[in-house]
Amino acid sequence: QSENFYAAPSFQTCGGEAAAAAVAAAASGLDPLERVVRLAKGNAVVIFSVSSCCMCHAVKRLFCGMGVNPTVYELDLDPRGKEMERAVSWLLGGGAAPLPVVFIGGRLVGAMDRVMASHISGNLVPLLKEAGALWL
Repeated sequence: QSENFYAAPSFQTCGGEAAAAAVAAAASGLDPLERVVRLAKGNAVVIFSVSSCCMCHAVKRLFCGMGVNPTVYELDLDPRGKEMERAVSWLLGGGAAPLPVVFIGGRLVGAMDRVMASHISGNLVPLLKEAGALWL
């Protein structure tokens, strides 16, 4: 079976399921910051990504390799993606948003550096378990 992350213009998961499509649709009329927050709270692990970004691909592979099925919003494929990218940047403290940006259990973990630091320090698995994304 080939790897298929793509499920919809702004949404994808490891297996291609559209589990959060209803959340995305409901959140589409909100201002960008509210939309990001609502989408981030919609699933146990949420990644805001850009489809052509190698670090975004790496973080998706990390979670999928751990047995986690993240909800991924590809901002470059979303008509309001640029607005959402600015909102994510604001949540990170301003400046350019270093994508990917990961939320676990509705809480902002951060960009790739924070995710990897959490993984290396052994804090990532407990976060995933607490969020209900990992059961082992």
